[in-house]
Amino acid sequence: MDIQFLLDKFPVMLTSCIMTIELTVLSLLFGTIIAVIIALCRISSIVYVNSIAKFYLWIFRGTPLILQLFALYYAFPTFGIELSPYSAAIIGLSLNCSAYMAEIIRGGIISIPKGQFEASNVLGLNYSQTMFSVVLPQTCRNILPAVGNQFIGMLKDTSLVSTIAMVELMRTAQAIGSSTFRYGEVYLSAAILYLLMTSIFSLAFNKIERKLDKY
Repeated sequence: MDIQFLLDKFPVMLTSCIMTIELTVLSLLFGTIIAVIIALCRISSIVYVNSIAKFYLWIFRGTPLILQLFALYYAFPTFGIELSPYSAAIIGLSLNCSAYMAEIIRGGIISIPKGQFEASNVLGLNYSQTMFSVVLPQTCRNILPAVGNQFIGMLKDTSLVSTIAMVELMRTAQAIGSSTFRYGEVYLSAAILYLLMTSIFSLAFNKIERKLDKY
């Protein structure tokens, strides 16, 4: 193994990690916003609202993420909708993430004792006030471990956006490997960087969980 080669290429790959993290954070942020809406629709007693939410989950949980990315980047132009690799990556990752986050949030909501809903009603809180002031804050704490797992999974799933010409860590590794034919060292470096990122964020989520457990 050529140590000098790794030292020369490692900074370039390390820089591409910034885009990988950016894609992960933005996708989880937008995905969570959509997921809250889908989760609330999913527990709604209105049949057609519930059905729309189920259909959404069926589509995005039932098809591969790479197919969704291909549809956004390669298929949409046939309908006159052209997206940049960055836009397609953010939209695709966010929609896919929202489907899984919606079920995580729904599980967190239904885990809250029904007595709290009844107590909120007695205090004169309407449905929206109960959800956003009483239920969702508790839900956030309960679902934190699952959200951490989703974040780590999304961090690794960003490697799929390399298939639509989005330049992030995996795409950079492929480019370096293709130009130097040193695939072993390049992909080993990429693996080390992915392990480093997932380890750092896992520790961060574990620390947040321990802090919240005190309360």
